[in-house]
Amino acid sequence: MKIWRVIITIGMIVSFMGVIFHLQGQSIIGPESSFMYSNPEWISYGMQIVIVGMIIIGAGIFIKFKKLI
Repeated sequence: MKIWRVIITIGMIVSFMGVIFHLQGQSIIGPESSFMYSNPEWISYGMQIVIVGMIIIGAGIFIKFKKLI
């Protein structure tokens, strides 16, 4: 198995979770009983998680093209 595929998949999952957290913070999705629902802190946390996911995806793409592993 090629490691870059695993890294990109992990990055996509992390980014997806960040989007979900962001939308819960904005009261768009999720149950109203959630501690994240309508919580402005989770709007910024979600965006930070998305950025981390994008960095992980970028690392996977870098590894793919540089053939480091």
